Amino acid sequence: MDSATVERFEASRNRLASIAYRLLGSAADAEDTVQDAFLRWQAADPAFIEVPEAWLTKIVTNLALDRLRSAKARHERAVGTWMPEPLLDGDPLLGPADTAEQRESVTLAVLALMERLSPVERAVYVLHEAFAYRHAEIAEILDITVAASQQHLHRARGRITLARNTTRIDQAGARRIVEAFVDAASSGRTDQLIALLTDDATGISDGVGGTATKLILFPTPQRLARAMQAGLTPTPAKRRLAGGSPSIHAVVVNGCPAMAFTLDDRIVGIAILEVRGDKVAGLRSIAAPNRLLRLTEHWQRREHDAPLIESW
Repeated sequence: MDSATVERFEASRNRLASIAYRLLGSAADAEDTVQDAFLRWQAADPAFIEVPEAWLTKIVTNLALDRLRSAKARHERAVGTWMPEPLLDGDPLLGPADTAEQRESVTLAVLALMERLSPVERAVYVLHEAFAYRHAEIAEILDITVAASQQHLHRARGRITLARNTTRIDQAGARRIVEAFVDAASSGRTDQLIALLTDDATGISDGVGGTATKLILFPTPQRLARAMQAGLTPTPAKRRLAGGSPSIHAVVVNGCPAMAFTLDDRIVGIAILEVRGDKVAGLRSIAAPNRLLRLTEHWQRREHDAPLIESW
């Protein structure tokens, strides 16, 4: 393969990877999918590829759908321990974030809600909402009719009922929100923390150290508030599990404010706050080391604000 052909693929790599990440919810799976697409590109006859961007989008989308349909993926998602992989603000896998639809499509809440969709519904939703593909183009990519594409989008929108993430959260905004949340959770007053939550706020966690055998659910604001107060109260056992006394930083993860628990320049836990209006509508806590690898890689490449808590 000549250098021009390789460069043409590399020019599309980030866009292809961000499509795959939205479909799969995993950075490693997204990168593997793009690499598989590169091998297809390498083996293809350029004479039969009229529009390389469209050809590559079709290949990546369908490779990702094959992964979603595989028995292994279905099992991993069915056992109740799977959550989308979090990504730090600025990660190229997050892709475009100029519109409300683009920002919404990459939040962990929506990536999790997309688990309710069929693979084709998921692909139509991602391609249309996040990448502005027209129904005629989607029909060509997925080998369906235009009418079917429209129907799949209608069903997908109906199942993803989360309020849109219309506010772009920057580092300063994330710090304000996280600081208020940490202060309230550390105050010892449950009512002060509940006041920051919506009436339907919920939470989900994979346990301290990511050791829970099933995801732990907090179905009410009261349960979530108590869990966060307990979670932000350090104990010798928690410090042993973490390997020390982490610092707590405010960061932006998948477009949402988050608490990053760091130790020796590694992220050992992340708690993402889903904001609706001026309140917190949900929290997702992830501590499984294999889901924090890419987050740590990007954390180590950049400078950080001063921690909210120096030593937890």
